[in-house]
Amino acid sequence: MNCGVGMREVPQPGERKGLENSGSDLDRKYWVALTLYAVLAALAWFTLGGDKVLVPWFDLSEGKIVGVSRLVELRLVPLIVLGGFALRTVLARHAEKIRRGGDGGGGTTPKSL
Repeated sequence: MNCGVGMREVPQPGERKGLENSGSDLDRKYWVALTLYAVLAALAWFTLGGDKVLVPWFDLSEGKIVGVSRLVELRLVPLIVLGGFALRTVLARHAEKIRRGGDGGGGTTPKSL
């Protein structure tokens, strides 16, 4: 008795095999991610007050590590974190385009070295 194991070997249209995504699917996810980062940044900006918090800061200008604390607006902290996530997303998309063979107009690579 076979019980349906191995009966369907040809993937159906629209079915993905493993983690392979089409280019248009990755582009859609990229724009959705950047839009959500922008929405979260706007929510953080309008939700958090303009209060200032003490953030540890290390001043290396004198050749030694001096622990200094600086006042920073509270609403800037999540914006910096979300900006880091957005930068990581942009770099990951660019790297994926390079891996797929098209650099997306980011530069030229010499053919013969």
